[in-house]
Amino acid sequence: MNRSRSPELPDAGFTDPWQAEALALSIALQESGLVSPAEWSNTLAEEIEKARAAGDPADGTTYYKHVIAALERLVAEKGLLSTAAIDQRRHDWKEAYRHTPHGRPVVLATNAASD
Repeated sequence: MNRSRSPELPDAGFTDPWQAEALALSIALQESGLVSPAEWSNTLAEEIEKARAAGDPADGTTYYKHVIAALERLVAEKGLLSTAAIDQRRHDWKEAYRHTPHGRPVVLATNAASD
């Protein structure tokens, strides 16, 4: 049987470790009962649809950006982190990335904001 593949799904595996970590976080939120599987799938679908409506390509290349958007949205909606804390953490990671020499692992400073 030949199944057609959704163009939004990535081809195979993960291209970066953070992608696996993002999906693992979605699973952990579901297993902990903080997010139901229906909430996760509906929120992810809504984020994908919102991005497509804004012109995002439906070729799978941005799938994990949608995963992150769905995670951030659910974490904020559930009150697990404030949007300010999420924004601060994004800023901390960008700064850590900018200051990490090429080829070295990116590590957040110990004084990075946490919530």
